[in-house]
Amino acid sequence: MPRRPHPVDEVLPVGKLAVYGFQHVLAFYAGAVIVPILLAGAIGLSDLELVHLINADLFTCGIASIIQAAGIWKIGVRLPLLQGVTFTAVSPMIAIGLAAGGGTDGLLVIYGAVIVAGLATFLIAPFFGRLIRFFPPVVTGSVILIIGLALLPVAATDAVGGGSDPQPGNPRYLAYALGTLALIIAIQRFFRGFLATVAVLIGLVVGTLVAWLFGDAHFDAVAESPWVGVTTPFHFGWPQFSFAAIVSMIVVMLITAVETTGDVFATGEIVDKRVGREDVTRALRADGLATTIGGVFNSFPYTCFAENVGLVRLTQVKSRWVVVAAGVFMIVLGLLPKAGAIVAGIPHPVLGGAALAMFATVAVVGIQTLSRVDFHDHRNVVIVGSSVGLAMFVTAQPDVATAVPGWAQIILGSGITLGSLTAILLNVVFHHLGRGRGPAVAGTPGEGTVRLEEVNRMSRDEFVTTFGRLFQGNSQIVGRAYDRRPFSDTASLRAAFQEALFSAPVEEQRALMASYPDLGADGVADGDEGEESARDQASAGLTRLADEEHEELAQLTAAYRERFGFPLIVCVRDSGSSERVLAEGRQRLANSPAQEHAAALIEIAKVASHRFADLVADANPIATARTRAFGR
Repeated sequence: MPRRPHPVDEVLPVGKLAVYGFQHVLAFYAGAVIVPILLAGAIGLSDLELVHLINADLFTCGIASIIQAAGIWKIGVRLPLLQGVTFTAVSPMIAIGLAAGGGTDGLLVIYGAVIVAGLATFLIAPFFGRLIRFFPPVVTGSVILIIGLALLPVAATDAVGGGSDPQPGNPRYLAYALGTLALIIAIQRFFRGFLATVAVLIGLVVGTLVAWLFGDAHFDAVAESPWVGVTTPFHFGWPQFSFAAIVSMIVVMLITAVETTGDVFATGEIVDKRVGREDVTRALRADGLATTIGGVFNSFPYTCFAENVGLVRLTQVKSRWVVVAAGVFMIVLGLLPKAGAIVAGIPHPVLGGAALAMFATVAVVGIQTLSRVDFHDHRNVVIVGSSVGLAMFVTAQPDVATAVPGWAQIILGSGITLGSLTAILLNVVFHHLGRGRGPAVAGTPGEGTVRLEEVNRMSRDEFVTTFGRLFQGNSQIVGRAYDRRPFSDTASLRAAFQEALFSAPVEEQRALMASYPDLGADGVADGDEGEESARDQASAGLTRLADEEHEELAQLTAAYRERFGFPLIVCVRDSGSSERVLAEGRQRLANSPAQEHAAALIEIAKVASHRFADLVADANPIATARTRAFGR
C-alpha cells in the first residue's frame, strides 16, 4: 500500500487548487502593491511608471512564490509560503532613491543595490542556516508572536478605510470590516470541509459585493487599464551600482533573513513539519534568488509573507501546491492589468476585516510555540517581555524612528525587525554567553551553576552536597557516582549518575522513590529538596491547581501509593500540563508492581536529567533537548 504523502506535499484537485490559490492572492494583494505605491510617491514617479511597478511586482511575486513553494534544486523551502516585497526595505529604498536624485535615476540605483543584495543573500544562506541553534522556542515563539501583533495595526488601518486619511468614524467602514470578520467566523463555526477552508475568500467576495451595492467599491480602473502589460528586464534602464546603497540593502536582507526564519518556523508549526537548518538555508536561497530576479524585472527585495502564514493557520489547507497555484495567478495578474484592477477594487475595510482574523492567528501560533518555554526561568521572561515590548513600542509610535540616525531607522522603523533582533540578541546574551553563570530560576535570579573542572576538584562531601538535589537528596546513589571520577566531560558525568541509579540495590531504589513528595501536595516547597520538586511541579501548573483539580490529583496519588507503596513520580517538565500528568497516572495504575518499579526509576532519571542540565554549565543543550533523560 503506497504511503500517503505529507499534507504539505499533497497535490489537490485542480478546482480546489484554483480556489485556494485565488484566496491567497486576495489576502495578499493589498500588501503586495503597497511597497511600489509608497516608493513611487516618495521618489516622484509618474502614474504610468507606478502601474508598471505594480505589474512587475505581481509578476515577480508569482515567480518567487513558485520557487519558494515548489523548490528548485536546493532553492525553496517547499512549504506553503508565499513571497512578497519586504516592508523593511521601504525606508532604505526611499533614502537611496532620493540620494540619487529621485525619479527613474533613483530607481536605477535602487535596482543595482537590490540585485547585489539578492546575490549576497543567496551566497550567505548556508552560513545563516548554521545559526539555527540560536532560534530555540523562546526566540521563534517571540518572533512569531511579534509578527502577528505588529501586523494587526495594518489590518486596523485597512478596516477604517486605509490610505493616508482613514475615517474611523465612518459607520459603513466599520460595518464592512466587522461584517466581513463576522461572516468568516460564522462560516468557520457552522460549516465543515471545503466551505470552511474558503471562509476568507467568501468573506472578501461577499463584503466587496455589499460595499459595491452601497457605492463604496469602485472598479473604474478596470476600463482604463490595458488588457496586456508585459514587464521586460531593465525596463527603466541599466541598473547603477552605489557602494553605500549596496551595503544598506545587504543590511536590509540580513534583517529580512531573521523575519523569513521566523515565518519558516511558524509555518512548520502550523503544518506539523519539522524545520531544520537545511530548510532555513533553502528558504533564504529562494529569498536571494527572488530578490535578484526582482532587481532585473523592475521589482524589489522579497521575503516570506507573514500575512499568508495566518491564512494557512486559519484554513488548515497545508498543501504547498496551493501557493504554487497562487503564484500562477499572480503572474497572470502581472500580465493582465485589467485583472489586477478588479482585485484592486476590493475596499480597504473589507480587506481589513479579513486581515484581522488572519493576522491574529499568526500571533496564536507564537503563543503556542511559547507554551513550550520554561517561564520559571527568569531569563526567558526577560527575552520575551523585552522583545515584545520593544516591538509594540515602535509599532504604536512609528515616529520614534525619526529620533535616530538614518542607518538606525532600518531597525527602529519596523516593530517586527526590532523585536526579532532583540529576541535573538537577548537569547545569545542570556543563554550562550558567560556559561559560568547559571539560569535565573524562579525566586533565585543569578543562581550560580557548576563547571566540570570544579566537579573534578570536589571532595566526596562537596560532591554529594552539590548533586544531592538531582535525586531528592539521596547521598548513597550520588556517592556511587562520585567513585567514577575524574570525569572527562559532562557526558561521562551524566553516565555516572545513570549507572549509579539503575545499578543500586532494590532497597536503595525504593528508599529513593519514597523520598519524592506527592504531586500537587501542599507544602511541597519546604526545604532545599522541596524547592527542586516545587520548581519541577510548577512547570506543569501543579502548584497552582484549582480546588477540583487538586482533589482529583490527590485521589489519584493516594490510590497509586496504596497500590505500589511509593508516591506517583512523573517528570512533569516532559508532561507539560496537569491534564497529561493525570492521564499518565491513571494509565500507570494498571501496571504490574515490577513494571511500575522500572517506570518510576525512568521518571526519576528524567527529572534528574533536567536538574543536571540546570546545574552543570557545560551541559550540551542540544543533547539535553534530544534525550531529556538517562533512560531514553
